[in-house]
Amino acid sequence: MERLRNGYLFSEICRRELEHTQKYPHAKLIKLGIGDTTEPIPDIITSAMAEHAHALSTIRGYRGYGAEQGNMELRNAIAQTFYRDMGIKANEVFVSDGAQCDISRIQMLLGSNVTVAVQDPSFPAYMDSSVIIGQSGNFKDETGKYENILYMNCGPESNFFPDLSNTPRTDIIFLCSPNNPTGHAASRQQLEQLVEFAKANGSIIIHDSAYAAYITDESPRSIFEIPGGREVAIEISSFSKFAGFTGVRLGWTVVPEELLYSNGFPVIKDYNRIVCTCFNGASSIAQAGGLACLSSDGYLAMNAVLDYYKENAKIIIDTFTSLGLKVYGGKNAPYMWVHFPGLRSWDVFNEILEKTHIITVPGTGFGPGGEGYIRVSAFGHRESVIEASRRLKNLLK
Repeated sequence: MERLRNGYLFSEICRRELEHTQKYPHAKLIKLGIGDTTEPIPDIITSAMAEHAHALSTIRGYRGYGAEQGNMELRNAIAQTFYRDMGIKANEVFVSDGAQCDISRIQMLLGSNVTVAVQDPSFPAYMDSSVIIGQSGNFKDETGKYENILYMNCGPESNFFPDLSNTPRTDIIFLCSPNNPTGHAASRQQLEQLVEFAKANGSIIIHDSAYAAYITDESPRSIFEIPGGREVAIEISSFSKFAGFTGVRLGWTVVPEELLYSNGFPVIKDYNRIVCTCFNGASSIAQAGGLACLSSDGYLAMNAVLDYYKENAKIIIDTFTSLGLKVYGGKNAPYMWVHFPGLRSWDVFNEILEKTHIITVPGTGFGPGGEGYIRVSAFGHRESVIEASRRLKNLLK
C-alpha cells in the first residue's frame, strides 16, 4: 500500500470535477469521462429483477444464500450465449459482482511472487491491484512506471498490440480486448500469436473482454476462440457495459479445466476455493436480471442500447476528425482515444474542462504510453453528446 501512488485515476477526476462545479455552479457539465452507462436498462430486464425481488417477500419465493459460483441456470446461459462453439462448460463459469472485483480475486489467487506484464496504456486496476498484492517494486517518477512490472507498449506504432518478438517472459499477461482506453480490438492473428507466446513461455493470460459486445468486425470476442486458448487463459467479463449493469453489479470469470499449473494441478480448483472463501455469491436479484438479459427478447433489447452508444461514438469521432485530430477506437468499443501531439494529457483535460465544461480522461492515467492522449466516452444522452460536439468545435476549431 505504501508503494501505491496517491489518488486512483477516477477518484482524482471526481475531485477535479467537484472543484470545477464549485467554481462554476451554473455551468452544465457534460460527462464523457468515466465509463458509466447512461441509458435506462430495458424494461424486460428490470421487470425480471422486480419480480424476483417481490418474490422474496413471499414464503414460496424467498431464497437465502445461493451457490458462491452463481446460479447454475445463469452459468449455463452464459456458456451457451457467449461460448457456444468454444467448449466452455457451465461449471467453468463463475458468476460475480463485476469484472473489477474479479480482477482482485484473481490477483489473490496469483499471489505476490509472480511476474506480471500489462499493456501500456491499460485500465489502471490491473496495475494498482498488482501493486497492492505485492508484485511490483517502487514507482519511478522519471519513467512513470513501477519497478518489476513489464509495460508492453501498445501504441499506434505497434497497432495497439505488444511486439511479442521483443517481449520478455512473465508468469502473467494482462490483456484487455477491446482495449480500455484505446478502443482497439485484437485481431485473430494477434491473439493467435499471444496464445502461442503464452504456451511457449508457460504464462497465463488474463483476458478482459468486458467490451466484447461492442465488436462490429471479425475480431474475436473471446480468447477461447483461439485454438489452445483454453490451456493458457482466464477470461473476465461483465454485464456492466453491454447491459447497463454498472450499478446492478454482475459479471463472470471463466477458468477452463485445461488450465494447469506447471505441476499439473488445475487452476480452477484454486479459483473455486478463492471464490468460496472470499465471496458469498452475486445478488440473486442481479442474477435474475442477467438471465433476462440472455433471453432472446432481452438480448435484442440490449443490442438496441448498444447501437445507441455506437451512434454516439460516431458523432464524437466525426467531431474530432473534422478538427484535424487523429482519433482511434470507437468502432469496436465505446471509447475514443484522441491524440493531441506535443501536449500533456492532464493539460488537455484541464483546458477542455475549463473552457467547455466537459469531463474527459487524461491518457497518462492509463500509463506513460497514454501521454498526449485523452479518452472520450460514448456513454451519454444523445443531446449531451451533440452539445459536447458543438462546444468542442468552438474550442478547437
